[in-house]
Amino acid sequence: MKKTFILIFLFSSVLFCKEITGKEVFQTYCWGCHHQTAMAFGPPFTQIAAKRSKSQIIAYISSPKSMYKQFGYKRSVMTQLHLSPAELNAISDYILSYKGKK
Repeated sequence: MKKTFILIFLFSSVLFCKEITGKEVFQTYCWGCHHQTAMAFGPPFTQIAAKRSKSQIIAYISSPKSMYKQFGYKRSVMTQLHLSPAELNAISDYILSYKGKK
């Protein structure tokens, strides 16, 4: 009985597991301040992708208050987001997909 329950739970977890996309993370957390290609409150993804590596993007999203001086900013207005590793990976890949676009 116990083994059957565990197998059913694992199978249902796989069925309902959905991969997070960068676009979904953008629409949930970023769109209020950023645009993909145009200046908004924050810089566009095209500008970020041209200047930053994936690890820098993840570090800044994860801890903007500790990173802004390293990037040469006088202050940080970036909101502290508490994203999962999967969300950080997805949004950083999404931002970098705009590298070289106008």
